[in-house]
Amino acid sequence: MRVLVVTAVPVERDAVTRACGAGEISVRRVPGAEIHRAGPLDVLAGGAGPAAAAASAAYALAAGGYGLVVSAGIGGGFAGVAPVGSLVVASEIVAADLGADTPDGFLPVTALGFGRDRFVPPPALVRETAAATGARPGDVLTVSTVTGSADRAAALLAAHPGAVAEAMEGFGVAEAAGLRDLPVLEIRAVSNAVGPRDRDAWRIGDALTALTEAFGKLIPVLEGWTRHDRDDTAG
Repeated sequence: MRVLVVTAVPVERDAVTRACGAGEISVRRVPGAEIHRAGPLDVLAGGAGPAAAAASAAYALAAGGYGLVVSAGIGGGFAGVAPVGSLVVASEIVAADLGADTPDGFLPVTALGFGRDRFVPPPALVRETAAATGARPGDVLTVSTVTGSADRAAALLAAHPGAVAEAMEGFGVAEAAGLRDLPVLEIRAVSNAVGPRDRDAWRIGDALTALTEAFGKLIPVLEGWTRHDRDDTAG
């Protein structure tokens, strides 16, 4: 089973492929991007944000041949739950700001009668990923605007009490996977705390190292995984 891994940017892509060791990496182009093949992984830097991630993943998946799609990279962790340097794996991939602001508060897109606002990765795969890597399972929120204030962080936690992290691509990758009826997984290494932006406190290098180490432990899990436990990836 080949696995498509979608990151936002090339440094995340390279952090994933390094986990495959010193073997040869082959490169093939899809519209607008390159797929780097290393071991059982095809790794694509698809761009920042859910729209770019969905479009790039859809192009890559059009060729077929994949059994699983993984959204991977670094992200923000919620204080007290996912500290900087830790790993998280999504038990649900949630579109946290897809919907409408109203006088009574935020309404998710599903409350407006459209689409979906979450995907549920295969529970057994989430458990196996957490056991192999030490990642904390929980909701990973996809946002189009990264949180930059304590008030916004508190509002997200109030709306999603099970949230462990936020990032910008997971839901887009999941939408592309869903169109192909493929299961999806999201794993993130925490580079910063969700809340007020403090670039001096970011630990991007440490998070990328943690991402490489995580995939070194995750690859055997992915190679041995089957879809037997997948009843439904939609929430």
